[in-house]
Amino acid sequence: MTSCLVVDPSKVARTVACRFLQALQIETTEAADGGEALAVCEATMPDSVLLDWTPPATDGMAFLTALRRLPGGDRPRVLMCSSRTDPDHIRQAMEAGADEYIMKPFDSEVIRSKFAQVGLL
Repeated sequence: MTSCLVVDPSKVARTVACRFLQALQIETTEAADGGEALAVCEATMPDSVLLDWTPPATDGMAFLTALRRLPGGDRPRVLMCSSRTDPDHIRQAMEAGADEYIMKPFDSEVIRSKFAQVGLL
């Protein structure tokens, strides 16, 4: 089964994202911030990461940079999430190593479509 680490400071956002992913038969793990997410990845590298741009402690961009440096950290598909729609913001995420960008708020169809685009469905 495909796995996804959902990283978002909002418990509600993590719960909603996990429900959408579980409906697609994707196993989920949650983290509230980038530091917690790095610990999860060091223990068990997920197949994908649904990553909010602004978690506290270690933000999304810092987490993404650190993830890509870990052994096996080049493997997970990273889908960056943000309410920011500025093209420079999106470009910055992609240049840092994100595989796709999801604008908030999202729904189950957006999640399905983006996970399919990165080859996880």
